[in-house]
Amino acid sequence: MREEKISINGVKINYKIAGEGPAILVLHGWGGSSDSWLEVQEILTKEGYQVIVPDFPGFGKSITPSKPWGITEYSDFVLRFTKKIDLEKFFLVGHSFGGRIAIKFTVQYPEKVKKLILCDSAGIKPKPGLKTRIIFWLAKLGNAIFTPKHLTRFKDSARNLFYKFLRNRDYAKANGTMKETIKKVLKEDLSPELLEIKTKTLLIWGEDDKMVPLKYADIFKEKIKNSKLEVLPKIGHSPHLESPGKFSEIILNFLKE
Repeated sequence: MREEKISINGVKINYKIAGEGPAILVLHGWGGSSDSWLEVQEILTKEGYQVIVPDFPGFGKSITPSKPWGITEYSDFVLRFTKKIDLEKFFLVGHSFGGRIAIKFTVQYPEKVKKLILCDSAGIKPKPGLKTRIIFWLAKLGNAIFTPKHLTRFKDSARNLFYKFLRNRDYAKANGTMKETIKKVLKEDLSPELLEIKTKTLLIWGEDDKMVPLKYADIFKEKIKNSKLEVLPKIGHSPHLESPGKFSEIILNFLKE
């Protein structure tokens, strides 16, 4: 396995590459990095594949962009990255946030993706229930409360507590540009794009996923016509970390079909 560094549009990127054979490009989740895919990368390379896992800009050892990015900017990054390393056509794996980017990329550049694998993928914007609507009403009220100059210094702390209450710890942990990035990413609902995917797709989901519950897997399955779903019992949001052997076995079977 090699760890390489390249520059794309002035942004220094770190990535791991290992093995020889048909290429698999892995897009990690929010807060993750290429390090979180080491076990899966090792298993897949032993089975005759070349596995490439970049650290997204703003994650791992890659530099944070100077401006907030959305899903489109990250998809453009994937295109530039693959061109930079001369990767023409490949199998594409996306986990959680990486699934969002994989969806967008596959819709934009279907000719580059041999097969698509979405693992506990984000991308569908849930419809707000009564509790959520009340919370966001309170958030707007909070903005009004903290508007006076002598209270503005408390606004960021209050916002972090609010997002923690919503269980969106990613926002609470993010700093600077990445706070604005996650807000931009979460605004986009990719449900319409799912209907456009014609690429053969595998959905892998942890039965006990609390971040993106299993009910969303059923929506993905319904909207992506050429897809099948594999559910891992007693597994949460990160099957590649919780059960790398079984997770890799499912992927290998799908790639060999």
